[in-house]
Amino acid sequence: MFEKFLNLSRVNKRLVSVFADVVVLFFALWAAFSLRLEQQFWVPDQGQLIVSSLTVVFTIAVFIRLGLYRAVVRYLSDRAFITVISGVVISAVTLILLGYWLEVLVPRSVPIIYGALAFIFVSGTRMTVRMLVNRPRHRNKEFVAIVGAGETGLQLANALDQGTEYHPSAFISLLKANHRALINGIPVYDISHIDRAVKDHRIKRLLLALDANSGIDRKRLLRKLEHLAIPVQTVPTMSELVAGQARINDIRDLEIEDLLGRDPVQPDNAQVAASLYGKAVMVTGAGGSIGSELCRQIIQHRPSRLVLFEQSEFSLYAIERELQALNRIEGLGVEIHPLLGSVTHRRRCEAAMRSFGVETVYHAAAYKHVPLVEHNIIEGVQNNVFGTFHVAEAAIACGVKRFVLISTDKAVRPTNVMGASKRMAELVLQGLAQRQSDTVFSMVRFGNVLGSSGSVVPLFRDQIRDGGPVTVTHPDIIRYFMTIPEASQLVLQAGSMGQGGEVFVLDMGEPVKIADLARKMIHLMGLIEKTDENPQGDVEIIFSGLRPGEKLYEELLIGDDPQGTSHPRIMMAREVSMPWDKVEITLNRLMRASQEFDCQQVVEILCSTPTGYSPNGGVEDLVWLNGGADSLQKVAGEGVVRQLPFY
Repeated sequence: MFEKFLNLSRVNKRLVSVFADVVVLFFALWAAFSLRLEQQFWVPDQGQLIVSSLTVVFTIAVFIRLGLYRAVVRYLSDRAFITVISGVVISAVTLILLGYWLEVLVPRSVPIIYGALAFIFVSGTRMTVRMLVNRPRHRNKEFVAIVGAGETGLQLANALDQGTEYHPSAFISLLKANHRALINGIPVYDISHIDRAVKDHRIKRLLLALDANSGIDRKRLLRKLEHLAIPVQTVPTMSELVAGQARINDIRDLEIEDLLGRDPVQPDNAQVAASLYGKAVMVTGAGGSIGSELCRQIIQHRPSRLVLFEQSEFSLYAIERELQALNRIEGLGVEIHPLLGSVTHRRRCEAAMRSFGVETVYHAAAYKHVPLVEHNIIEGVQNNVFGTFHVAEAAIACGVKRFVLISTDKAVRPTNVMGASKRMAELVLQGLAQRQSDTVFSMVRFGNVLGSSGSVVPLFRDQIRDGGPVTVTHPDIIRYFMTIPEASQLVLQAGSMGQGGEVFVLDMGEPVKIADLARKMIHLMGLIEKTDENPQGDVEIIFSGLRPGEKLYEELLIGDDPQGTSHPRIMMAREVSMPWDKVEITLNRLMRASQEFDCQQVVEILCSTPTGYSPNGGVEDLVWLNGGADSLQKVAGEGVVRQLPFY
């Protein structure tokens, strides 16, 4: 019977609603007179019947005019009840006026009793239907608890209640005063009672819905949630909601910022804006993880033009398309120029800078994956060392005012070719800073970037979703971490602070133990670690051993006396440098060894410079190992060795 009603057409459902309201309104009128006159079987006279009929007809007309019958019962909101109240008040007033005009006996208390009963019956029937309609849907939903009992949590609860996937069964409050309260009929539990809430309400998932200004220590909060072994997810930020980029009920995995364990570093936007507004800016490696985020943030500061320099066609297409859309939607008025090219081609770099009058260069192009560079030594040195040299020389030739190199913590006492090549790139820029003063060179050194290509976080997430195992190289390995936006903000900040030859480093707080990060991700995705003590667990962590060139501990500074800057979380270290004539000699030797495919010689040259390079193994270049030195020497003998400058 009820299913037949639900399957009726929209018109027929409205007719049924009208008929039901006619019945309950007549009953409310009869009950009001009966209660007032204290007659159990009160029968109206002709005049009272006419007044009652006209009142009901007029009330139905008012309900239609107010749009009550256009409202879908299963999605009734507070406005529908305001509509019912308005209609009932008008109906009661109509009853009074009709009784007066038609000179029919209508006791003064009858309209009041009638109004109360009419509201109860009209709204009650709709509430009953809504409950019956929604009950099967609630039964099939997954029970979730919302962590956060503020405005964001309430909005999420309302959105989920109208959806088909999740049923909000409890709020988890971070204020003890809210314990045992009710919000929209949903019980509120203090965070200390979360185990009981999960058990009593059969919670299968926790959703973080913290207000933006709540000031909650997310690291401590996640630590309290880890032991529950149920998935912890989050909702979009308020800025994403305001920008229309997401909806409140767009549930997603925890943001990687939540795993960082400290507050993000905030830039001095005024200083950054002053260094970018109206300027011509070029970003090399514009399609990479750091380069693309740099472009997104630079364009917000409205440079006159933004030159995207990238060797990957697809990456360049993707970031150019995204920036053009952002430029159009926000009306930024920035000229965007996508250029294909390699930083190892100096003439291409110089032509690009000269053509667009580039004033600031952010050099993000580099090979950064430690094992891959270890297996491809020549290409790593060509791209990271000579690529930096060519772009820097082009910048000097074109009169570029500022040049910022994106470096890495792996450049500190490196044990791998990637770190050594980045430290050598720093030495090149320090030498160039001594050789001339027209272009200001500065370097920014930071730790691992969460969420970038090759980052452990997306890798671990994929491994956990696949059922494991999660591979960690060593149980004691630690790393510093930061987010992509944070890294990009630091680069922009350093670009505006540099005076020439400085190495800027971020106060990144405590380093993160990779094994602990993996365990936290397993727990927060609702799974249990599989160990010898707990063989019934879901996901196992295995230790695969350190990879070639990898070390247990990363460092951010070489010197022991870092200097402060105008930014409280950014420090500056003046590293040991080389005079330009020695840098030039070293580059010539590196180029000759590279053209001769002499990987052993390349490693030895890097060791002989003040890079602090100390290999923890032999040469791991795949061509060198499999082709043999003799084969490479034969190939090299057919080439031509050139001296600086390189073109």
